[in-house]
Amino acid sequence: MMSDDLLFLDESEEEVVEERSTWKVLIVDDEPEVHAVTKLALSDFVFQDKGIEFISAYTGAEAKRIFLEHDDIAIVLLDVVMETDDAGLQVAEFIRGEANNHFTRIILRTGQPGQAPEKHVIINYDINDYKSKTELTAQKLFTVVIATLRSYRDIMVIEENRKGLEKIIAASADLFSIHSLENFIDGIVQQLSSLLGGTQDAAYITSAVAGPRPIDNEVSSEFYVFTGKGDFANLEGRPLDRVLSGAQLDSCRQALREQEIVYADEYLVAYCNSKNMRGSLLYLSGLPRRLTDTDKRLLEIFSQNVQIAFDNVLLTKDIEDTQREIVERLGQILEKEMGGGKHIQRMTLISEMLGREYGLCQDDLDVLKLAVPLHDVGKLKVPESILLKPGKLNEEEQEIVRTHAEFGYELLKDSRRPIIKAAALLARDHHEYWDGNGYPRGLKGEEIHIFCRITALADVFDALHAKRCYKDAWPLDKVLDLIQSQRGKQFDPCLVDIMLANREKLEAICFAYPDDLPGL
Repeated sequence: MMSDDLLFLDESEEEVVEERSTWKVLIVDDEPEVHAVTKLALSDFVFQDKGIEFISAYTGAEAKRIFLEHDDIAIVLLDVVMETDDAGLQVAEFIRGEANNHFTRIILRTGQPGQAPEKHVIINYDINDYKSKTELTAQKLFTVVIATLRSYRDIMVIEENRKGLEKIIAASADLFSIHSLENFIDGIVQQLSSLLGGTQDAAYITSAVAGPRPIDNEVSSEFYVFTGKGDFANLEGRPLDRVLSGAQLDSCRQALREQEIVYADEYLVAYCNSKNMRGSLLYLSGLPRRLTDTDKRLLEIFSQNVQIAFDNVLLTKDIEDTQREIVERLGQILEKEMGGGKHIQRMTLISEMLGREYGLCQDDLDVLKLAVPLHDVGKLKVPESILLKPGKLNEEEQEIVRTHAEFGYELLKDSRRPIIKAAALLARDHHEYWDGNGYPRGLKGEEIHIFCRITALADVFDALHAKRCYKDAWPLDKVLDLIQSQRGKQFDPCLVDIMLANREKLEAICFAYPDDLPGL
């Protein structure tokens, strides 16, 4: 049994904190008095400004259930002998095995050491300490809990670091994807805050919210929240002076002005240097402890290097945006030359919708969207008098129009860029039919690339539904009826079903991008 020699913290040393967080301690013992004495001995316990939240279990089975409900138990004080002679040992195996919990510190307590010899238990079970109830006085219990909580705290900091590092590695491997910018910075904020032992709030603040600006514009003097956690989690895009005020805002301005790290009692602002813009800020608040010289050196290195990564990602994004804009502008030029109104914009969105519903991955959707505007690039070779002819084309004119497929392919085929290669396929094969009766190669079924099958359907839908100088617009019902009649003939049956099931989305796209050409 435990000694009545209880230890209480001196009142002068006790720090009172309202609504502080706690360390969870699970007491597993079939003797109610053991629970009572343990709670009494640790009633005034405080470690790192956190008290103890006690959870009680009186059987091994009850302890197992509690571990399935709580994944943040810091310590379990575990009796060996309860409903069976080895119930506690079974709980220890359950914690590490079935519950897959390798963080909770397990302290075995036994009143009958002979039934579970210490050497055997320590070697064969993943526990962290072994105590006899008779030797565990209040003083020793206090000491054991303090030492064990330090161990648990350090393990959780390491785990937090691992998660942050894992996120950064994952984001780094995907640096050139569209979403990598947000993921990369979010991982950096998490990693830095965890290295400091955890923070309540964090924000990455920059003047480059929308990426690099045109060369003839001055660099913006405004700073915005790019990403954050805690109080900054939902403030992306907000100006700096609207999310911080008083001393915190003054510290940010000081960090920008002096290009340094500004430390305060509960927060810090780190300036991140940049060659391409005014730099950025890392703001961290709710620091858990006074920062050491090592912490400050880490912050200096981190703030110097994080901006390099950010600038590189911005540059990649700028290259992607430039490539996208060039293709889109070329498509618009083609559209204007052919008198097609906003055919390209609608086609692109319809193709994207069909591709997403079909199950294409985001990378494929991105390529498809950029390639679609070039699907009719071969029509540059077709005389305008034929393209804009009001009436029906004769057989000779139809043959001339058909040459645009091969011409467009020849124009683009030698590129090694995925977008241009995809555009070459679209230019050549978007007139192929599912049943093999299309042109120029008579492909059928899945011999036709999915990009081409999607583009073919989107192209015909919009060509029929929109008004042209040589035809009136068809009502939506009539267009969908015709497409239904060509299911399995001209069009991929699966894509036809998707289009018919998404009538409202089609109508929304057409409504958002009406033609505005004179006379239409």
